[in-house]
Amino acid sequence: MTLNSLHIFLVLISGIFCQYDYGPADDYGYDPFGPSSAVCAPECNCPLSYPTAMYCDNLKLKTIPIVPSGIKYLYLRNNMIEGIEENTFDNVTDLQWLILDHNHLENSKIKGRVFSKLKHLKKLHINYNNLTEAVGPLPKTLDDLQLSHNKITKVNPSALEGLANLTVIHLQNNQLKADSISGAFKGLNSLLYLDLSFNRLTKLPTGLPHSLLMLYFDNNQISNIPDEYFQGFKTLQYLRLSHNKLTDSGIPGNVFNITSLVELDLSFNQLKSIPTVSENLENFYLQVNKINNCVTLSHENHQFTSVGTLTEFPLSSFCKVVGPLTYSKITHLRLDGNNLTRADLPQEMYNCLRVAAEISLE
Repeated sequence: MTLNSLHIFLVLISGIFCQYDYGPADDYGYDPFGPSSAVCAPECNCPLSYPTAMYCDNLKLKTIPIVPSGIKYLYLRNNMIEGIEENTFDNVTDLQWLILDHNHLENSKIKGRVFSKLKHLKKLHINYNNLTEAVGPLPKTLDDLQLSHNKITKVNPSALEGLANLTVIHLQNNQLKADSISGAFKGLNSLLYLDLSFNRLTKLPTGLPHSLLMLYFDNNQISNIPDEYFQGFKTLQYLRLSHNKLTDSGIPGNVFNITSLVELDLSFNQLKSIPTVSENLENFYLQVNKINNCVTLSHENHQFTSVGTLTEFPLSSFCKVVGPLTYSKITHLRLDGNNLTRADLPQEMYNCLRVAAEISLE
């Protein structure tokens, strides 16, 4: 991993998993309970140490309480909220985080342009609700959108239009098909993380931004990948396509030969051979496929046919040329759950995979 890509990765991880410098979150070790500040909805809690945060979790709320002016971080998780009135946030247009996970929200009950009024909103989480399409329009300031575990069947391009700061999108565990999202991510030139796993994709969507660093398609029904599909993805480092229906015939020869790629997951598919990858790849997951390293040889001699096997481990999948400075960077290779044994691996393989710390076959 280059210093530049490492920097991008650390920035992304910071944005996805870590607390921003300017706000609290009990998910990251902060306890919101304790004395509440005076400027707070009576049923909620606004910790004295973080008076701009209001916690209204686990209260069986059916509507959003009045949010006092000055609140910037609003948590409404694990309630029974079905809708949002258009004037709900008129008093707090400088809201920065809005967390609505585990409610009963429906698109038809989210009124007007309630989100686009929030001109400073950065984080919007509506995971585990009853949405059937992506919410929108959204403010241009948004950088983290999470809509996982809903019933979303489509993402209108207008919903994400103009979101130049959007870095992270979670859309996993929905009911999306490729045609319903193709073109929906156009213009999202800052997007680094896109999760479309656990949907109903039978093919890959078109029009994905080339800025992506992490791209997840696992647990769909994808059977093939168009030739040169990943051409132009100059910074893509993490690609997951596990638990799909990929076959050898559905994978063009060099489609995974992406020089920026650090991790590739093709496990739990129907591959019979190992695709060619870049020598820069570090983690390669191919477990539970149908890879058989033995080539069947038939020989006809008058009244009978003899069948034998010839073992040919495809080193060319990892190394085009093996030399002092030309070798695979793979450190972890998973091949367990295939028709391979350690005896199938030729001795010269270790010169190609010389930095491998783990090669799993059993």
